Amino acid sequence: MKRRVVITGIGCVTPVGNDIGTMWNALKEGASGIGAITHFDASNFPTRFASEVKEYDFESYVDDPERFEHAGRNIRFAIGAAHQAVEDSGIQDNGLDPARFGVYLGAGEGQQDFMSFMTLVAQAQTEGELDLEKFTTAGMELLHPQGELEQEPNMPAGHLASIFNAQGPNLNCLTACAASSQAIGEATEIIRRGDADAMLSGGAHSMIHPFGVTGFNLLTALSTHNDNPQGASRPFDLNRDGFVLGEGAGMLILEELEHAKQRGAQIYGEVIGYGSTADAYRITDIHPEGRGAVACIRMALKDAQVNTDGIDYINAHGTSTKVNDKVETAAIKQSLGDDAKNSPVSSIKSMMGHLIAAAGSVEAITCLLAIRDNVLPPTINYETPDPDCDLDYIPNEARDANVSTALSNSFGFGGQNISLILSEFKN
Repeated sequence: MKRRVVITGIGCVTPVGNDIGTMWNALKEGASGIGAITHFDASNFPTRFASEVKEYDFESYVDDPERFEHAGRNIRFAIGAAHQAVEDSGIQDNGLDPARFGVYLGAGEGQQDFMSFMTLVAQAQTEGELDLEKFTTAGMELLHPQGELEQEPNMPAGHLASIFNAQGPNLNCLTACAASSQAIGEATEIIRRGDADAMLSGGAHSMIHPFGVTGFNLLTALSTHNDNPQGASRPFDLNRDGFVLGEGAGMLILEELEHAKQRGAQIYGEVIGYGSTADAYRITDIHPEGRGAVACIRMALKDAQVNTDGIDYINAHGTSTKVNDKVETAAIKQSLGDDAKNSPVSSIKSMMGHLIAAAGSVEAITCLLAIRDNVLPPTINYETPDPDCDLDYIPNEARDANVSTALSNSFGFGGQNISLILSEFKN
């Protein structure tokens, strides 16, 4: 039999709150964290707003802030959320074997050094062409080696291993918007097969920088509702026009059940199902019939041994793009059949935007809180129904409901699909 995996600690840094309580209250109230971009001058960009983390006190989580002088926002977010999760779990208070404690993240880059890079490119021009010798020489003078190293996506996992003495498996995956959900699923598998007793898992990301916004604008993926930023993210609404870029981190302590019980740990819930597929279709587009998403949800249901009528809540990927919301709705209906109409769906991206690699971990935490409190967070800004999106999207106001099992979908850019099924812990 597979070893059972439970969640014993959670933590977050998000645009609607830098701790679990603040974030959860904001989601239940339908509060938006979206506003004008302040990280850089976006006045000439097609999209001039995003969902930024605010008033985050990183130094309260570290004794040696100078060590992280060159660390990006992603690393700083990861450390704060991880400290919360580890402290919440109490896992290091009971003689945890460091070799049995690992880290698996789905983390992307932090704040890119845009100005230094563009200055470097400008200085290396000779008669309109890039002079490689000048580029190299100027780079050695202008770029800081530690700063460049800290931008690598493996760095958050490395820092967390060092801070928490996690000497077990250490991995990072960067499968776009599915990354941190995939990390949770793969960390679960590591524990299930006996390679670790506990894993710190989740994700961290910040793409609110000129490169990130430019890239998504060129793909026409971002909303351009500059006159109404807080109303711009409107998943499943007929008038949606793109997603809103966010940033942040979500971290969870996953633990083998008997290990958790022996130390008397609190248990938020259990990971009972994990599905992972690829559309194998295009680099940027999801399959129009959602074949990967359908297979992924079905795989998670099979792993969880849950019938189609056993899902009490679906936390949708729900990006607020025309294609994603239509295809995800179709995939849910194909996967659950007639039972889809009885499973309420919502997208918290309507409130905090899209945290990209970190999105899935924060959404998994949201499912655990919904199970704990029997409250479903809303999809705000839902005004005009779309005939192609005809499920119950919990419009605009949170809802009390009996929730024991939740499905969390993360469908990454380019067709990487992850579904997690989380349940109330039953001994």
